Amino acid sequence: MIMKLPSELSALFARDLDKLSEELNSYQNDEDLWIVKGEINNSAGNLFLHLCGNLQHFIGATLNKTGYERNREFEFSGKVSKEELVENIEETNEMLANYFERVSVDDMSDPYPLQPFGYPMTKSQFILHLYGHLNYHMGQINYHRRLLEG
Repeated sequence: MIMKLPSELSALFARDLDKLSEELNSYQNDEDLWIVKGEINNSAGNLFLHLCGNLQHFIGATLNKTGYERNREFEFSGKVSKEELVENIEETNEMLANYFERVSVDDMSDPYPLQPFGYPMTKSQFILHLYGHLNYHMGQINYHRRLLEG
């Protein structure tokens, strides 16, 4: 049943962004967040930046009109403090809660205003894609941390 989709998505994103925060705080050394080894091209820190930037852009700026300006290049090359990463996750979680509070079930079947994959999708389809993207990278971060811990 799609009747509760916005509130269900809100709960899922909130739960998993909380898990993302837990993952961040599970790193024993802050420096480990930025390690890349072998064929691992992205550090966990950069994946944290990317996840927040991605959601802030595709939901925040595009759907919620927050004015967020994405710097995708920095997401994969920049480095910030652990405190800034925590702040990014909290701000992203708050932005998502604000969006899902005001969106209606009918809005979810409207077309998503961008076509990042070159074809039209509904808002619900694209938001579900973003949810999968969040979890894909969260798994990479978890694996990265456990590999470094030995």
